[in-house]
Amino acid sequence: MTIRFGTSGWRAVIADEFTFAGVRSVTSAICSHFVTANAVGDLMVVGYDTRFLGEQFAEECANIISRNAFRVLLCDQPVPTPTISHVIRTKGAICGINFTASHNPPQYNGMKLSTSDGAPALPEITRNVEQIIQASLPTAAPARPLEPGEVQTFAARPGYLEDLAKKINFEGRGYLDEILRTHGLEVETIHDWRDVLFGGRAPEPEASHLDELRQVVMSKGCVLGLATDGDADRFGVIDSNGSFITPNQLIALLFDYLVESRKWDGGAARSVATSHLVDRVAEARGLPVYETPVGFKYIGELINENKIVIGGEESAGLSIKGHYPEKDGILACLLAAEAVAARGASLTEQLKDLYGRVGKLESGRIGIRLTPELMQSLGNKLKEDPREIGGRRVERTNRMDGVKFIFADGSWLLMRPSGTEPVVRIYAESESATDLEVLLEQGHKFLLG
Repeated sequence: MTIRFGTSGWRAVIADEFTFAGVRSVTSAICSHFVTANAVGDLMVVGYDTRFLGEQFAEECANIISRNAFRVLLCDQPVPTPTISHVIRTKGAICGINFTASHNPPQYNGMKLSTSDGAPALPEITRNVEQIIQASLPTAAPARPLEPGEVQTFAARPGYLEDLAKKINFEGRGYLDEILRTHGLEVETIHDWRDVLFGGRAPEPEASHLDELRQVVMSKGCVLGLATDGDADRFGVIDSNGSFITPNQLIALLFDYLVESRKWDGGAARSVATSHLVDRVAEARGLPVYETPVGFKYIGELINENKIVIGGEESAGLSIKGHYPEKDGILACLLAAEAVAARGASLTEQLKDLYGRVGKLESGRIGIRLTPELMQSLGNKLKEDPREIGGRRVERTNRMDGVKFIFADGSWLLMRPSGTEPVVRIYAESESATDLEVLLEQGHKFLLG
């Protein structure tokens, strides 16, 4: 078995590749990495989300860590990924491991490694962990029974919610609704129970998965509908009129709002696949934009360096100045609620105003399954340098992550293999929805032609 870390950790199908033996191997390799890296400290944090066998995998992981002479804080209940980041930073841990497969389908689980700053581990760390695993397999054995006191259980929620309350102006399952109620807002909560099958589909808060939330918003006259994925690092937002506010739209809108309301210095960071609407807001306000590869760890570095007001990805990851260098879906939802309350306008109304100032952009993406034939031709295809695609002149080519063609009219097309699924994603952006569809089709033809 080959264990590979993707954009957000190691993910695999439970009982196929994601097994207790695999967890032992990855945990042992992480411990070996921090021993050889001469890490300052000996505390590690372990958490898990609501997926099948999450507690058991986490306990085995904590057991292995303890056997490797590290101290362990094991969260006492399912926790969001950003909560792990908070615990790492406040407790001075050298790393954290969260058992989650984020938005992947329910048959998956995963291990997400975060470093001492609370950010996702960078590629040089995960590559070293992979090398240690390959040198060690299949030697990982079940951990011995724990002695009393070897692993300390820890209530992570109170401290995280207290920290969030300091970052939101109030004039996850058990997290998002609790902090809203604590500050006097009326909340209608749905899906407040553990379902390891997530209703039979991936726990991704995208438009097609939020019909029930949309119905509740409309039927009860709610101001907003707020959702997160399985580990609450991604967000989904339904406006009062039932419209889905895309991550691209919300990132740009919140950038504009935070610069206006907080008076913060700094620019914005976005991944290469994220809307250039962020760039237009930055240009209008005279602020810089930092483009990064896909993967929030790169945006996290800019947060650590205090260079940005906000950083976001079109896949619904977002964090802000002064917060953790990790995407936080709960924070994003709270900021959306704050913007509506502070501006006295719905998100749809705020977007209309923003478009009036900087212009409107339409963005989208499609996925193509990686067949053996496509895998064979993909590398060469992404190395091509066409002068035009579908009659559009290519003005600039960006190979930061995949290949991105920027056209003379400002529209763009990006093709890159997914870091978490066996698919190639095609992203596009233009000034009209009709042209967006044309661009996506042209990208599809280019890739398969």
